Formats: sequence, C-alpha cells, structure tokens
Amino acid sequence: MLDRAQKESIVEGLKGDFDKAKAVFLTNIIGISSNDSVEIRKNVREANGKVIIARNTLLTRAGAGTPAEGMLKDLKGPHAVAVAYDDAAAVAKCLKNASKDHEIVEFKAGILDGTELSIADLKQLADLPSRDEMLGTLLATFNAPISALARVLYAVQEQKGSGSTEEATEQVAVEEPKDETNE
Repeated sequence: MLDRAQKESIVEGLKGDFDKAKAVFLTNIIGISSNDSVEIRKNVREANGKVIIARNTLLTRAGAGTPAEGMLKDLKGPHAVAVAYDDAAAVAKCLKNASKDHEIVEFKAGILDGTELSIADLKQLADLPSRDEMLGTLLATFNAPISALARVLYAVQEQKGSGSTEEATEQVAVEEPKDETNE
C-alpha cells in the first residue's frame, strides 16, 4: 500500500507528464497479457510517448488544473493513459493498431493541444500519417523537379555520347511557336 508521500510523488509526476504532453489519450490495456502490454508500451515509447497505468483517483488528482481535467474526472473501471510528447498521430496510430489485435484497447477520450476530441476525431487522427512519413513525402515533393532535371541532363549526355546530338536537342528542347508572318 502506498503512503501519502508516495501518492503525492506519483500525482506530481503525472501532472508533469500532462503539462508537457501535446496529446493525452484515455484507453485501456488492463486485461491483456503482459507480453502484449509490453509491446504496446514499446511501440508508444518509440513514437515519443508514454503509457501510464495508475489508480483512477490518482489520475483524477493529477488531471486537476491541466487540460486533461475534464477527461479524467469521475473515472470508473480500468483505464490507462497514453501521453504523446511530440507526434500525437504516431501515438494514436500505435493505440489503433493495438486495438486491432486486442478488443480491450480502445479510444475512450482524448485531448490534442488542449482541445477535447471525439472518438471519431481520435480515429481520424490515428489514420493520419506520422510526422516522419509527412516529412518524407514533403522531401520527395521537393526533390521531384531536381530528379527530373537530372534525368533529362543524363539523357542528353547519353545521346551526345552516341553521336546523335540533333535528336537529343529536338527531344529536350521545347518547341516554340513559329511566327508565320516572317515566312
């Protein structure tokens, strides 16, 4: 049994986690095997998040004065809290993937940047690509014109090397409209 000092320490730690968090998700992982629980926690940790399991009274006390206060008020039954420090979509995706394998894991409530989200909003957030995937797509978009130019220049070089300079120039050059008045 925890004494008052230990409970206050836990509450302060949870309050600090809630204050630093970009998003907080209320879910449940109690009732699944320990190996599956460890796997879920590992996936969330890799997404720069944290899964917290504590007594409902401690969660309620820790949520007081934070944006998660309304979500953590009057909790009944088993709960776990997933906290996203950086990429909320990646943590939500971890929980959604876990819910495919385990019926117990489900979104119960969530907060993103101080705004409460509905269950439908949480599912849409989980369907978003992660920050790394979005940055990769953006980088590929930026590199596309450069790659196309490099391919064209390489094709011109190859055709010049084979001796058909006129064909390379005709294929690469953009045809300009001819002025029919001068002819």
